[in-house]
Amino acid sequence: MLLEVEDLIVNYGKIRAISNVSLTVGEGEIVALVGANGAGKSTILRTISLLIRPAGGRIMFDGQQIHSLSGFQVARKGVSHVPEGRKVVPHFTVAENLRTGTFCVADKGIVSQRLEEVYTYFPILKKREKQPSGTLSGGEQQMLAIGRALMMGPRLLLLDEPSLGLAPLIIEDIYKIIKKINLNGTAVLLVEQNVYEALELSSRAYVLENGRIALAGSSSELANDPRVKEGYLGGNISSDCSN
Repeated sequence: MLLEVEDLIVNYGKIRAISNVSLTVGEGEIVALVGANGAGKSTILRTISLLIRPAGGRIMFDGQQIHSLSGFQVARKGVSHVPEGRKVVPHFTVAENLRTGTFCVADKGIVSQRLEEVYTYFPILKKREKQPSGTLSGGEQQMLAIGRALMMGPRLLLLDEPSLGLAPLIIEDIYKIIKKINLNGTAVLLVEQNVYEALELSSRAYVLENGRIALAGSSSELANDPRVKEGYLGGNISSDCSN
């Protein structure tokens, strides 16, 4: 497995946010982590990327322990995090924002190559490269946030609510690009409140409730699980998830 999280515990002060969560992501997989708002999904991503220090458990990446490393070291190993809310620098141009994703890449040739790869995924960013990022639409900012993470050349992409606040047609475009990124070899751990879309995109999924894994399995199995249908897919909605 590329990523192995075992018995993860995360506290906010005296409050237990995550309790004994275990999950895995294999090479080339898209795995979804779904659940209601406040279930702890974003906290798990922030802990994997070491923005939050775990209180217990183990995080392994490519067979190596990373939970004692710094966030910088984890990024250098190939884990890129796209945070909820995009977090682009509004007064930086598109190109400047993208280059902030290469803070640990010294080879200018590699930087140029990755920049062209990002523009291949997101041609609109090429057109907007000299434009201040704060003037972009929400969908364009989401593309920029993903592009910035790709500038690290990640083996694992942590995506936190990429559909948040976007129109349905834009969400569809974003998900197509995520699928393309994955087909080109990057594993994805996807956090989403949009459960139906997440199960359509992923091969496996975990359902998080109150900081614990409540359900886990293939995405198609979970899409047809009565508990998931009732709690997250609108009751009697029939899903055609087939991944």
